[in-house]
Amino acid sequence: MEASEIIKKVRKIEIKTRGLSQNIFAGQYHSAFKGRGMAFSEVREYQYGDDVRDIDWNVTARFHHPYVKVFEEERELTVMLLVDVSGSLNFGTVHQTKREMVTEIAATMAFSAIQNNDKIGVIFFSDHIEKYIPPKKGRHHILYIIRELLDFKPKSARTDIGMAVSYLTRMMKRRATVFLLSDFYTQEDFSKAVQIANSKHDMIAVQVYDPRAKTLPNIGLMKVKDAETGHEMIIDTGSAKLRQAHTQYWLKRQATLRELFSKSKVDWTSVATNEDFTKALMLLFKKRA
Repeated sequence: MEASEIIKKVRKIEIKTRGLSQNIFAGQYHSAFKGRGMAFSEVREYQYGDDVRDIDWNVTARFHHPYVKVFEEERELTVMLLVDVSGSLNFGTVHQTKREMVTEIAATMAFSAIQNNDKIGVIFFSDHIEKYIPPKKGRHHILYIIRELLDFKPKSARTDIGMAVSYLTRMMKRRATVFLLSDFYTQEDFSKAVQIANSKHDMIAVQVYDPRAKTLPNIGLMKVKDAETGHEMIIDTGSAKLRQAHTQYWLKRQATLRELFSKSKVDWTSVATNEDFTKALMLLFKKRA
């Protein structure tokens, strides 16, 4: 993509998503995510009435006198976007590709974060970590993230969600609010990684899908290609049995995802590329508030 074209697209996305974050999400983001954790503040000498569970045994041993850790409510959050950049995200049959919608959602969350004086960082992943952008504040940082979302070229087309979530858990020592953005096309079981991550962080999953993932049109013979493996085949969409099997596969996948996130206590939403993602996010935020 040419530099001038990227700049135009960045500006277009900025205008749209900043407006969404200011007008539609005003207050919703704040109430959904603020004050959800306690951050370490300092160490001081033990006083009568302090909770013994807060004793810092390392400092106590060093000074031969009991010291306790003091915590305060986190007023500023660290927001991490865990963004799937695998080959399947480049697919789109109506309105836009999945990757384009993921970019808009990520940008909206980024502008919502900086309006609340929160830091925001990004991890791009395929079947390995493609790029890590450390959390920072400011408009210039957001625009850099949007440029990367638009023009980033991954080295791999495959997906490993569990690997990416485990990497996040290792990298982020302090509690963070994490948005996992993906179409969740993977055969791997990533439930354990998500459970561990959600015990340390506040994780939210957003699934983006194309309407054709649900239903196939009846247009006869069609050549299809797996964007992640490169495998090609001819299918007959005129077959009612094939179209029904396709829909059943989708329903089964969704039921598996629903169960996984429910067991992991992760809030999640699902939005099609021809739908308004703001409605899905608003409902999610209201549920959490």
